[in-house]
Amino acid sequence: MDRRIMKTQEALKKAVIELMSEKNFDEITIQDIADRANVNRGTIYLHYQDKYDLLDKLIETHINELGEMGEWACELEWAEALVPYFEYFERNYLFFSTMLASKGTPSSFRTRLLSSFIEGFKGEIDRASDRNQAINDDVMLQFTGTAYVGVIEWWIKNGMPYPPQEMAKQVGALLGRSF
Repeated sequence: MDRRIMKTQEALKKAVIELMSEKNFDEITIQDIADRANVNRGTIYLHYQDKYDLLDKLIETHINELGEMGEWACELEWAEALVPYFEYFERNYLFFSTMLASKGTPSSFRTRLLSSFIEGFKGEIDRASDRNQAINDDVMLQFTGTAYVGVIEWWIKNGMPYPPQEMAKQVGALLGRSF
């Protein structure tokens, strides 16, 4: 992809997240996004159908990047595998704090994030030992997925009080007990 196109798309994505941290998504106009990104309104329509398409593409990018991490992270121990995730959340704090903590944010993000983690956890349930024998897969996946997203939300809403490595260690221990 042309670097100018990438630069424009990044500016638009950054602009929409910055604006969402200031006001409800429904109140944001295409002109607001264009002004913040320092582009013409028409430029937005060259790349996206509307502000909803822009937000959807932004969410999709983050969900896909997290999914790519899951492809190699499943080979590691929990605590080690979770470090890159928490570092990713830290690097993308503005996005995740806006999407998880803002009142005016479309709720579809949390649902999509939860679904992606549940999908990633599907192969992790310990069926070799007896400890999860009486637990239904759907219940186990909902419980752990919801807990994981909840901890991420708590961590971000509270200004990331522990470093990513400590969060990975703590959450890894808890997930290891569950699965």
